Amino acid sequence: MSDTGLITVGSHWSFAETVGRCVAAIGARGLSVFGRVDHAKNAVSVGMALRPTELLIFGNPKGGTPLMQENQVSGLDLPLRALVWQDADGRVWLTYNDPRWLAARHGLGAPSQPALDAMAAGLAAIARDATRSDAG
Repeated sequence: MSDTGLITVGSHWSFAETVGRCVAAIGARGLSVFGRVDHAKNAVSVGMALRPTELLIFGNPKGGTPLMQENQVSGLDLPLRALVWQDADGRVWLTYNDPRWLAARHGLGAPSQPALDAMAAGLAAIARDATRSDAG
């Protein structure tokens, strides 16, 4: 876990393909996409430029509620989010919050551990499915 609590994974796919694969991976795990924020499109709407950057907001109340039952303020970091973005060199990345960091941030303990473990495994699998080529 990094000090910032962020996990970033490089993608083998284009920006659009990575976003599409991420949405599909989320749905394949029975999670709902609650919202999508196209930061680049929003930047254009105010006359500014931004490389492709899209935030996906997703989850399932069954996963997040145990965290909020232990510390309701953890709802500030829920639902889960993943940011797909393209850097200045054209490389595509997917970044998300490490659930261990969320646990530390909100002082979560044993009551939340099963949900946090499931989140960590699910986020890693979503990131893998969204970014890795079928060959590896």
